[in-house]
Amino acid sequence: MTGKLRLRSLGLVMIVLSFAAGLGAAALWFSSNGSWKDHLTRAYVAGITLDAALRRGTQPPSGIEVEPVPDDQAALISSGAYLRLSGVPKPAYATNISLRDTGVDPLGGEALSLLLISGTLRYAASDVVSDEGQSAAEKLGAVTRLIATYCSNPMLFARVGDGPWLRVEGSAIWDCATAPRDLRLAALLLAVVALAALGSVLIDTVAHFDRFARALTNRSRLGGPESYSTDGPAELSGIVSAVNAYLEREREQLRKRAVVLSGVSHDLGTPATRLRLRTALIPEPELRAKFEADIDSMTGMIESVLTYTRAELSSEEPRTISLQSLVQSIVDDYADTGRPVSLHQIQATPIAGGTSIFNAIPGHGGLGEEPRILVTARPISLQRAVNNLIDNALKYGRRASVGLVADADTAVITVEDEASDMSPADIEQVFAPFQRGSNATSISGFGLGLTIVDTVAEQHGGRLYFETGAQGLRACLEIGRG
Repeated sequence: MTGKLRLRSLGLVMIVLSFAAGLGAAALWFSSNGSWKDHLTRAYVAGITLDAALRRGTQPPSGIEVEPVPDDQAALISSGAYLRLSGVPKPAYATNISLRDTGVDPLGGEALSLLLISGTLRYAASDVVSDEGQSAAEKLGAVTRLIATYCSNPMLFARVGDGPWLRVEGSAIWDCATAPRDLRLAALLLAVVALAALGSVLIDTVAHFDRFARALTNRSRLGGPESYSTDGPAELSGIVSAVNAYLEREREQLRKRAVVLSGVSHDLGTPATRLRLRTALIPEPELRAKFEADIDSMTGMIESVLTYTRAELSSEEPRTISLQSLVQSIVDDYADTGRPVSLHQIQATPIAGGTSIFNAIPGHGGLGEEPRILVTARPISLQRAVNNLIDNALKYGRRASVGLVADADTAVITVEDEASDMSPADIEQVFAPFQRGSNATSISGFGLGLTIVDTVAEQHGGRLYFETGAQGLRACLEIGRG
């Protein structure tokens, strides 16, 4: 845990950094926005002052130069032959504007004619000079502000009434070189980057917890390492350390149990062998048979307990297998010995489909006539569990019928007996170890078969449950596929 931030510290750091990034973005935005407003205001004031200079012949505002247009160029402007003017860009977009003091005298006053020629855009000047009550000077200020807004430098010609055409040069006022640096996009980018960084850290932290949770969830079915490690925050490292300690204690307890049971089995093996030898010397056949049955029962019980312990240890490595092939081979083994065990025809499992360009209504698909059902499982443990279910079905009924149903998430192996007198409620009472049914005196066993099956089902991310079938009691062994 050394060197790892705790979630509280990480949260405080991210809050401070996010707050700082937000302040920085806001400062950039408002500073840039204020600079642009000042720039546009200067252009507006320059336009108002320019109107007075054009009408009265006074000195133009600072940054703007006014000079007469040569007669030949003025004739081209008056005739509308703008493209023949010298210095006109190709292509060229011309915008004509006429400004009057309509608020003072709608029918009087000399009009100020403007011609804007640009190689990149046509100005929508009518939108800013059509307000009622504006003076011609205010309208010209709105035009110069519009030029500055687009950060452009058009060729600007002006004429008052029927006077001469004048060339107005105001690049110092509205050209891009004089415009303030627009940092609003940078401010927005800074805010987005800060938000993305915060989201990335949050998602990465959650992902560490999620990966560890999924690893623990799939441990019983897919196996896992003896100990886990993580690169997440300090709290997750503490959880991982506690889980590793718990897993170590659990493994040690199972090892001790297996050692004790193996020792008991080994220690009982020698006296059991001596008992068999001495039993063989008993002259009475009936008494000798009873002794041998008791010895077999004792050794069989020990082996059952060892089998149950091995199932708990789950030392077998999971691997990908064809569940259909496994079930088929188990049924074939019983059939080869003449046992009444059969396999149902596996039905194609419907799969809900989505809409497509060829099918507007969701439909259903299938796995085919002979689906290949692949699962990640421990084949020996799974085979032992299915064998126990089939053996129980043969013990309590006349025959066993095995089926297999699968979908995208789970696979269910069903084993149904015939003419069994037990119900699902009755079978729930014999789930615990060493619990047996009411006919235990007439049927061999030690009461660990279903317990082993239930343990195997849990190791494969599933469960064992029972239901009433068409012929008798149906056992369902469900395992996970995902």
